[in-house]
Amino acid sequence: MPDPLLVQLGAHRWLIPLLADLAAHKGARFVELIHRLGLARDSCARTLESAQAIGWVRRNPGHGHPLRPEYILTQEGAAAAARAATIAEAQSALGLPPGAATRWGLPLVAGIGAGHDRFNALARLLAPATPRALSQGLSALSKHGLVSRELLDMRPPASRYGLTGRGRTLAEACLLGSRP
Repeated sequence: MPDPLLVQLGAHRWLIPLLADLAAHKGARFVELIHRLGLARDSCARTLESAQAIGWVRRNPGHGHPLRPEYILTQEGAAAAARAATIAEAQSALGLPPGAATRWGLPLVAGIGAGHDRFNALARLLAPATPRALSQGLSALSKHGLVSRELLDMRPPASRYGLTGRGRTLAEACLLGSRP
């Protein structure tokens, strides 16, 4: 089974940086999020709506005073934000832009890091993902230097995926909060 929290964090391109920012600043106003993350208004609004639907973010009932944040983390959101902050730090250390990973990028890195090195094994692990989504995710990860592909001389030809040094750094960050 893929880590459900990791799948949820990867569901929206800006969810990880948004949660990490809310955790670092103990909440934020909408305009502050737009400026700090460099987001368009629509992207920020959609990401906040998604985080509210999941139950990680809520509007601050005390909002109205200029110094009070408009959006704050819920108790469940604080746990998800801690993991998001770890992943965001690793992405920043690797020089990856905040929205670099595709929806299935982080679960793919974690799956390869856990030893699933063949495409069909990854497809079984991440069952709701389509083969096209997995191929695009692997291609994007390869472009960022996180995943390597080895062609095996077999009949029929097969591929084996592995993590590069940069990929192992990100996989450790992805798996860090999943252990009890």
